[in-house]
Amino acid sequence: MQGFLVKWLINSFSLFIVAHIVKGIEVPHPLTVLVVALVLGIINAFLRPLVILVTLPINIFTLGIFTLFINGALFYLVSKIVKGFVITGFWPAFWGYILFSIISFLLSLLVLGEMK
Repeated sequence: MQGFLVKWLINSFSLFIVAHIVKGIEVPHPLTVLVVALVLGIINAFLRPLVILVTLPINIFTLGIFTLFINGALFYLVSKIVKGFVITGFWPAFWGYILFSIISFLLSLLVLGEMK
């Protein structure tokens, strides 16, 4: 349970940073960041594997690069689900998710690497 909370906070902080860096991504309230991180985690856990499975032929053909577009689309989908989280288009979602992934990975490496 503690690992889940730490990962959730890391993702929330990553999202907060992304919202301040990428133009076209807006999170007006800090509590919204927590909700967005939770919804994004749920979508990545349940919907993302199904979408990747359905698009497996195109993923194989593009050597996995299409997965980046799937991630961007799911990030954009979260903006449609969570009120107060605004992404103005697909490209801010695409670049925002890439940056979110990098920041989240680095923070997880830093925080969870020290906890072991």
